[in-house]
Amino acid sequence: MKEPFAAGVGGVYKAQVSLAQDPFTPQQGADPVRRGRGLSLRTLVLLRWLAIAGQSATILFAHYVLEFPLPLGLCLAVIGASVAFNLTAGLRLRLPEAGLPDGPRTAMHLGFDILQLATLLALTGGLDNPFCILLIAPVTIAAASLPGRQAAALGVLVLLVTAVLFTWSLDLPWRQGEHLRLPGLYHVGMGLALVTGVVFTAGYAWRVAADAEKLELALATTQDVLQREQRLAALGGLAAAAAHELGTPLATIQIVAKELLRASPAGTGAAEDAALILQQAERCREILTRLSQQPEDGDALYADVGLNALLEEVVEPHRGFDLDFQVAVRAPEGHAHPRVKRLPEVIHGLSTIVENAADFATSTVRVAAIVDAGWITIEVVDDGPGFASDILPRLGEPYVTSRPQGKARLALAAQLAAAAARPGGRKALKTMPPAELVAPSQGGMGLGFFIARTLLERTGGEVSAGAGDGKGRQKGARVAVRWPRQALEVSQGEPESLT
Repeated sequence: MKEPFAAGVGGVYKAQVSLAQDPFTPQQGADPVRRGRGLSLRTLVLLRWLAIAGQSATILFAHYVLEFPLPLGLCLAVIGASVAFNLTAGLRLRLPEAGLPDGPRTAMHLGFDILQLATLLALTGGLDNPFCILLIAPVTIAAASLPGRQAAALGVLVLLVTAVLFTWSLDLPWRQGEHLRLPGLYHVGMGLALVTGVVFTAGYAWRVAADAEKLELALATTQDVLQREQRLAALGGLAAAAAHELGTPLATIQIVAKELLRASPAGTGAAEDAALILQQAERCREILTRLSQQPEDGDALYADVGLNALLEEVVEPHRGFDLDFQVAVRAPEGHAHPRVKRLPEVIHGLSTIVENAADFATSTVRVAAIVDAGWITIEVVDDGPGFASDILPRLGEPYVTSRPQGKARLALAAQLAAAAARPGGRKALKTMPPAELVAPSQGGMGLGFFIARTLLERTGGEVSAGAGDGKGRQKGARVAVRWPRQALEVSQGEPESLT
């Protein structure tokens, strides 16, 4: 994302820059919703104690109440191994990191639970044991709490133990003197049901967890933007308070300067100095008056701007690549180009659209404003490959992107390399002002167009996207924003120059 290019962009644009520099921001080609998650050690220990209690109660009930001939010693030994493992893990609960989620540790604990449960099932009937369905539980927990690779590895482990249980296990315990022989088809059906349950339940849990984390990231993005906007609002209030507090001493300075001017003979140095003090004090009063006002209270710089000047302000930060930016305003013949409200939402939204076009364009980006009797439409057209057929229907939704690395990244890399190659370049590079460097694109997070569209629609605009003017592989892309004139226009003005 480019550096903020105008004061009107404010905290929204800066928040995007901070997100681009955030180590948790997903990069292209990486899993966008897995960031080393896991479960805390306390949670893992608690879950295992519940499993141990359930296994012990089931084994003892089947052996002593139902009188099934279980290999009780072996079963209790397997459960004892789980108890020993949990006691060892419990000794680490007092460590500071015990309360923090940890992916590899969670995967290790869940892997042990899978092997322990599989061993217990092998001693009690294998896939004929209805409790084999419990093998789904560790994989579901893994899918909901672990990165994709670790969850997939545990899923493969469950499938392997399922295959082993299918080929070998002790007979299912039954009443004394009776032998329960289940059909082979039932055996196969249980295996298939277990595999299907593992795959679909784990996939469902992973998808739900992924959507939840996307919403969490979108919420964090919104909160960051709002926090920066609040800081700017607080800064405006501080400026107004400072203007109010400085008014009294400034009035005193003006009074004293007027007295000195009256007391000094005309044409003397003292009179000139007093007049200069009085002039500068009046200038300070004007500055403080502007600081105490909101931008919309009458500051022409912030209140309105010519339509062509607005387009130039949006395009200017993106110049400097090997692209030709064409800016034009088309209005009915004989009509003046309107002056429009200089809204931060409009500047930020249009800048994001222009940046996207620059990242995909081959040689040209055209930004045009079309004015008619009832509407103001701004179109951004590039000569790149255009929108993919699978992207276009979902364009504007969060996390939908096919952005490349971006020409801004290439421009920055070339600029840094050229600066470092010059004599003393590395030292000069460290002292180079940030404004002289081209900031890299944020690289495919999938939130830029979503935020831009939200901001533009909040100003009354309608955003649409489609194919550009080209044909074939370089058909290009077109994004248009249309406002009713009364929503964006301030007043009719004199025709402005398009040069």
